[in-house]
Amino acid sequence: MSKTKKSADTPLMNQYNKIKAQHPDALLLFRVGDFYELFSEDAVKSAEILGITLTKRANGSASYIELAGFPHHALESYLPKLVRAGQRVAICEQLEDPKTAKNVVKRGITELVTPGVATNDNIIENNENNYLACVHFDKNAAGIAFLDISTGEFYVAEGDYSYIDKLLNNLAPKEVLFQRNNQDVFTEQFGSDFYIYPLEEWMFTPETSRDRLLKQFDTTSLKGFGVEDLSNANIAAGAILHYLDITHHEQIEHITKISRIEEEQYVWMDKFSLRNLELLRSPNPEAKTLYDILDWTQSPMGARLLKRWLTMPLKDTRQINKRLNIVEHLLNNPDLRDDLKNNIQKIGDLERVVSKIALGRINPRGIIQLKNALAALAPLKQQCVEYGEAGLSDIAEELDALEDVKARIEKEMNPDPPADIRKGGAIADNFSGELDELRHLAYSSKDYLAQLQQKESERTGIPSLKVSFNSVFGYYFEVRNTHKDKVPSEWVRKQTLVNAERYINEELKEYEYKILNAEEKIIDLESRLFNDLITYLSDYISVFQHNAYQVACLDVLQSFATVSEENNYTKPDVDDSLGLNIKQGRHPVIEKQLPLDEEYVANDVYLDNDDQQIMIITGPNMAGKSALLRQTALIVLMAQTGCFVPAESVQTGYVDKIFTRVGASDNISVGESTFMVEMNEAASILNNLSQRSLILFDELGRGTSTYDGISIAWAIVEHIHEHPRAHPKTLFATHYHELNEMENSYSRIRNYNISVKEIEGKVIFLRKLEKGGSEHSFGIHVAKLAGMPDSVIKRADNVLKELENSHHNENPGKQIGENSNNQEGYQLSFFQLDDPVLKQIRDEIANINVNNLTPVEALNKLNEIKKITGNGEK
Repeated sequence: MSKTKKSADTPLMNQYNKIKAQHPDALLLFRVGDFYELFSEDAVKSAEILGITLTKRANGSASYIELAGFPHHALESYLPKLVRAGQRVAICEQLEDPKTAKNVVKRGITELVTPGVATNDNIIENNENNYLACVHFDKNAAGIAFLDISTGEFYVAEGDYSYIDKLLNNLAPKEVLFQRNNQDVFTEQFGSDFYIYPLEEWMFTPETSRDRLLKQFDTTSLKGFGVEDLSNANIAAGAILHYLDITHHEQIEHITKISRIEEEQYVWMDKFSLRNLELLRSPNPEAKTLYDILDWTQSPMGARLLKRWLTMPLKDTRQINKRLNIVEHLLNNPDLRDDLKNNIQKIGDLERVVSKIALGRINPRGIIQLKNALAALAPLKQQCVEYGEAGLSDIAEELDALEDVKARIEKEMNPDPPADIRKGGAIADNFSGELDELRHLAYSSKDYLAQLQQKESERTGIPSLKVSFNSVFGYYFEVRNTHKDKVPSEWVRKQTLVNAERYINEELKEYEYKILNAEEKIIDLESRLFNDLITYLSDYISVFQHNAYQVACLDVLQSFATVSEENNYTKPDVDDSLGLNIKQGRHPVIEKQLPLDEEYVANDVYLDNDDQQIMIITGPNMAGKSALLRQTALIVLMAQTGCFVPAESVQTGYVDKIFTRVGASDNISVGESTFMVEMNEAASILNNLSQRSLILFDELGRGTSTYDGISIAWAIVEHIHEHPRAHPKTLFATHYHELNEMENSYSRIRNYNISVKEIEGKVIFLRKLEKGGSEHSFGIHVAKLAGMPDSVIKRADNVLKELENSHHNENPGKQIGENSNNQEGYQLSFFQLDDPVLKQIRDEIANINVNNLTPVEALNKLNEIKKITGNGEK
C-alpha cells in the first residue's frame, strides 16, 4: 500500500482535518451532499471491510488522496459491518442546509458509535444485552459498572480481582473501559479477549464521578439506590457516563436508576465453570448449550433475562421456591400459559422500544409497537390475577397498563404509519384541525378548484371559465375573449393569448400559496406533533421499564414451564439443608441430542457433608463420567434458577458456589500448558471453597506424568476432605484407580464407578453409576472404537500386559494411603530414587528457569542431560 500524501489545503479538507482530530482513532464518515465520504487511511481501511471501491482523486496542491464512500441512505447497511469489525465510527453530519450556506457547509460529529454504545438494531443482537463495562482499579480490589444503553440497565459491583473477572465473564460486555495507565494490569488480571478502550485519568476521580452520577439521576445522594458505599464501583459508573458524553450520547433519560449486583445473593461460578458447563457458549460452534435447551421465551427481553438468570442463580431459598411455584402453576394450567405467551409476543421488546424514545431514535412504527404492547398488558395483568397463584398476583400488582397513554397514542397516531415521519401520514385524521385542512388542500385540490370554478362561473356569468395551472404563473382563471367584458374589476390580468386572457384574484392567489406549501407544512406539523407525543411518553419511561422487567420475568417462567413439560422435568425441593439427593438425573443437553430410539441412562447421585462428602468415580473413557459430573452441576444450577430439573426427584440444600475442573486444553496464547491450566483452575477451587460449595473434578492430572498426577490428585482430595472449616460436596472423576484406596483411610470418601461389560473382547458402555471402584480403564478398547489400526491395537495390548506384569507388586495408591497422616502427601517420582546419576539430573533440572528458556537453549540443555546418562553426543 502506497503511503498517503498530505491532503490539500482546501476549505473542505481543512474542515475535515479539524473534525478528524477530535477522534483520531475512529473512522470518520464525513457527510458531503448525499454521500458519506472517507479519506486517507480511513478510506483504505473501510474499503477493505465494506468491499467498496477505493479511489484516488486530485486534490489541490496534493497529488492525490485516497477516497471511498457510500450513499447516505446506505448507512444502516454499512455501519454494522464497520462496528462488527471492531472499528469506532464517528458520524459527521451537515448541520445546515447547503442551499443557504454562504461558505463551507457547517458540519459536526453527531454520534460516535463503538461496540459498547451501539443502539442500531442491525448491530446489536436481539437476544443478548449489549453491555459497556468500566473497571476502576484500587490496589488488590476493583469497582466495575455495566451499562446497556439499548435498554437502560445500569449495574455496579466491587470486590477482588477474581470477582471482577467472574462478572466480566458472566455478563460478557462488548467493550470495557479503564484508566489509561492500567492497561497492563487489566490484561494481566482479565486476559486479552475483551474489546478494550482506555480513558483519561480525570474521569476516574471520586468527585467527578459522583457529580456526574447525581446529575444523571437528579438526586442529592446515591443512598436511594443502595450504592452509596461502593466508592470504586461509583467511580467506574461515573466514568461510563463521561464516556457517553464524549461519544455524543446525550439523550439518556432512560438511564433512570443504578442497581447493585450483590455477591451474597447469587451462586458463585468462576469463568472456568461458566466455560466448562457450557451455559451460554460452547467451544464447538455446532454444539447446543443449556440456554439453547431452556429458551422457549416469546420476547427478546425474556431471552436476555434468561441468560442473566442462568449465569446468576439464586441462593435465597424463598425466592427460588417462589419461582418454582409459579412454574408449577403455569405447568398445571396450559391454557393460562398459552394466553400469556400470546400476549408476551404482542408486547415484544418493550425495553428497547422505550430506550429509543429517550435516545430520540423512535419512529412512528415504534410508537405503534409501544401502543400494541400497552394493549397486551391489560389482559396479561388480568390473566395473572384471575388464576390466583400468589406469585403471579405479585407480578400483576407490579404491572401498570397505562390506559391513558395507550388512549392518547390511539387518538394521535395512524394505526399503520410509515417508518419515516418525513414521509407523512403518521398522525391520525381528526386529531389536528390545522393538519386536516392542510391534507385537504394537498390531496383534495381538484375538488376545491372545481368548486371554485363553478362558483366564479355562476357569479360572473362566464360559462366557459376554466381554472388551470402552469409552472410559470401558477394557478389562473382563463377567460375567452368573447366573455372578457364580464371579468370582475378586482381580477388581475397575468397573460394575454390569441383567443383568451388569464387572470388571478385574491382567493386564487391565497389558495395557490396554501396548496404549494401544504405538503411541506404537513411534514413540519406532523414532526412537531410527533415530537410532542414523544416528550409526553418520556415522562413514563421508568414505568415502561418496570413493566418490561415484570413481563420478562413472566416470559422466563413460562419458558421454564414449557420446557419442563416438553422434556419431562420435575419440581426440585430446594431448602437450607446441606445434602444433595438426585434420583435418576439426566443431562439436559445430551438427552436432547440422542437418536430417537436411544434413551438417556439416568443415574442417582447422593452427597452430604457428614457421611458421603466425596465420590471418587472411576471407569473407562467414554463411559459417561464427564456427563455425570456436568449433569449434577446443571441440575443444581437449574433448580436454583427456578426451573424444574431433568430427574425423577431432587432434594438439595442450596449451594453457594459451583466449581468445575473438567477437560484439558492448552492456553498457548499466554504460554500455559495443559497442566498449568489444570493447576490454575484447581488452585482457584481450593482457595475459594466453602461449606456449601459443589465441586466437580474431571480427570485431574492428565497434563503431567502418571505418578505426579496421582500424587496431586490424592493431595487435592485429601485437602478437601480434611479442610478445617468446610466439607464441600465433591465429585471426583478419575482414571487413577489408585485413588480408590482413599475410601479405606477417609471417612467421608466413597468409591463409585461407571459400569461396563466386556463380552468377547468388546466393551459395552452401560453408563450406570455403581458402588465400588474400577480396576480397568479399557483405554485400548476405546482406541479401537476410534478406528486405530489393528497393528497398533495389538502392540498396545502386548505392551500393557508387559507393564502389568512388571509392576504387579507395585501399588502406589496403597503406599500413599499408608502415609495419609502426612498432609504433604507422598509423591512417587524418579527424583526420589536413590541413584547418584538421577540426583545429578534432578539438580540440573531444578536449576533451569523454564520461563526464560529459548527453544535452542532447551535443546542444548537436554543434550547436556543426555551426556550425564552417557548417551549424549560427544
